[in-house]
Amino acid sequence: MNQDDKKQAAAEKALSLIPKGTYVGIGTGSTVNFLIDALARSKFDIKGAVATSQETERRLTAAGIAVVTPAESGRLPVYIDGADEINHSLQMIKGGGGALLREKVVASISDSFICIADDSKYVSKLGKFPLPVEVLPFARSVVAKALFRMGGEANLRVGFKTDGGHEILDVTGLDLSRPLTMEDELNKIVGVMDNGIFARNAANVLVLGTKYGAELISAK
Repeated sequence: MNQDDKKQAAAEKALSLIPKGTYVGIGTGSTVNFLIDALARSKFDIKGAVATSQETERRLTAAGIAVVTPAESGRLPVYIDGADEINHSLQMIKGGGGALLREKVVASISDSFICIADDSKYVSKLGKFPLPVEVLPFARSVVAKALFRMGGEANLRVGFKTDGGHEILDVTGLDLSRPLTMEDELNKIVGVMDNGIFARNAANVLVLGTKYGAELISAK
């Protein structure tokens, strides 16, 4: 079973965790694309979806799924998204697709966060994947210097702007052994819109695609 097969297995398993007849939060990325395809094929009974990116909005609309805003949906029973890394406490690094700020907004209004991922993303310690930090363009150099003082090396994601018009610094070298503490410290830097550590908004359930199929994992 290759990586795409594992992603598809996780996405299809996640369908069984979605309450019917409700709005659902839908994330961004390659694994989520398999979920959108599965929703379309199955004609799954949902009222609509809150999308975390313009790309996801386009995919949902093309699949015939109504896209609504958080104001229209109200609180969501479930939000489904992928991760660039996820540890055994179901804390994550996200933002490889540049949608981390909207992803945190949707996670904050959801009763349950279901992460779907293949087993290459399941790690004992976060930090191998560069940490995305979303910044106000005006403050980019200020933020980069602050990150350097914290031990991080910040590299601008060249030619990329978020849906909100911000820039992304991909950061290596930070100590992520205490994800919740680091998430909060980074967000104290003036000019940082948010960062890709999802510790305050950790997943409730991980649907992990493996060579044996999809398995459900709860936080340890």
